[in-house]
Amino acid sequence: MTEAEHRPGVDWLTSLQSLLTTVVIAVFVITFVVQAFQIPSESMENTLLIGDYLLVDKLRYGGGAFSDHIIPYRPVRRGDIVVFHYPVNPSQHFVKRVVGLPGDRVRLIQGKVYVNGNPLTEPYVRHSASYPDLYRDDFPQLTNAQEETASWAVQMKKWVENKQLIIPEGSYFVMGDNRDVSSDSRYWGFVPRENIIGRPLLIYWSVSANDEISASSRPGDKLYHFAYVLSHLFQITRWNRTFRLIS
Repeated sequence: MTEAEHRPGVDWLTSLQSLLTTVVIAVFVITFVVQAFQIPSESMENTLLIGDYLLVDKLRYGGGAFSDHIIPYRPVRRGDIVVFHYPVNPSQHFVKRVVGLPGDRVRLIQGKVYVNGNPLTEPYVRHSASYPDLYRDDFPQLTNAQEETASWAVQMKKWVENKQLIIPEGSYFVMGDNRDVSSDSRYWGFVPRENIIGRPLLIYWSVSANDEISASSRPGDKLYHFAYVLSHLFQITRWNRTFRLIS
């Protein structure tokens, strides 16, 4: 049997090995390195917009037995944007900005955030409401707010001292940049360290909110959604945001 007769089988085996290698690498990357995430609400405007598609760096903060030993990581810092499992319903993913670290004392006075008695400089914050909300803008107020969860209303009381909220060990206080419309730690409580998935790294694609609505106007019709996006790709893409690093 000649070498040429052997080649089809060898080529097939080589192709299969390459495919399996690619699949293994892809699974490894998705499991340990990055995760795709879509911005579903306006709570982080104007930093992140509805229709932004993100890659989340899952190694930034460590927390996994594998990565902690071979890849340098750093702790969560105040001002970091983080993606995390929503404490009230861990199957949902939220994205917010870290305002308070373990041990910090947090309060709001007329919408201004103070941590350990010092005002934070927050150039990214947006205020969109034209009326004050005492619970939202002068937090913590020990009164029930419409958006406040019942469990947080009870739990919060034990962490308030001298009109400041004390962040317990292993937990973080997070808020959206669009402060007046953000459902955040003011309304449902702390984010445990183990809930944090990672930090947004890159906007790999961005599509305008109106086109997101148009593309999903027929719920459940994935074929329609795919066809709409494919046929309108260049029109609906916000090119000035695509491939933008998130700082």
